[in-house]
Amino acid sequence: MRIQLVVTILALCLHAGIMLAKDRTIGVFVALADPKHTGLGYIPDSIGNGDNAETNLYWGNDEGLKGVFDRSKRWKLVNKHETPQDEVVLSRRTYRRVGGNLVLVARAYRGTAMKRCIQDYEGAVEHGGYDLAVFIGHDGLMDFELPMPTRTADRTTKSDCVALCCLSEQYFKPRLLAAGGRPVLLTTQRMYPGSFILEALTDTWAAGGNLSAMRQSAAEAYSRNQKISERAAMGVFAELKE
Repeated sequence: MRIQLVVTILALCLHAGIMLAKDRTIGVFVALADPKHTGLGYIPDSIGNGDNAETNLYWGNDEGLKGVFDRSKRWKLVNKHETPQDEVVLSRRTYRRVGGNLVLVARAYRGTAMKRCIQDYEGAVEHGGYDLAVFIGHDGLMDFELPMPTRTADRTTKSDCVALCCLSEQYFKPRLLAAGGRPVLLTTQRMYPGSFILEALTDTWAAGGNLSAMRQSAAEAYSRNQKISERAAMGVFAELKE
């Protein structure tokens, strides 16, 4: 099912003329904030309703995926699809980098669909569905177990991958490596996965920055947003090795 999802999405994008053969792709899997159905700590219902993407902390909020990328001067919204409320994915948005060959496809998963969101994310890593695969949300692996992903046998390249959630180095790193991924940004602490981090990271990633540079760009963005020192912000993100 996971590989079918990836193939279907890519086919739809190509058919719509959104994605070209030369494009580099970023797939973002957002698990909506939902403290009632996950282990996420208390947040107000106004931003923590996992059935309402438009007001959700991780999607429609100013610092959510939609909020950040809709306002960004470096990205342009080229397609959107709001699905019926009985679907697992409540919203899909596709952005193209202005003046560049980057396409970002983002999906907002209902709060009760945390397991599906993580499995689809790891499936994208397993099958190389995107050049960069990103998970944003609460670290559901702190609450439940999932079967370990495995790398597709015929894969010859590694997908870069990011997990913006609490303690992702501990919970996600072994799984992403098993899936054949190359983690480029993970976390060591409990943290706030605002999409301003992703916007900053994509600049460095697209420019071919190394792991140290990507960690630095994420820390600078986190420092500004959280009003903490850059040194403290650096400690939030894992020091990964090539």
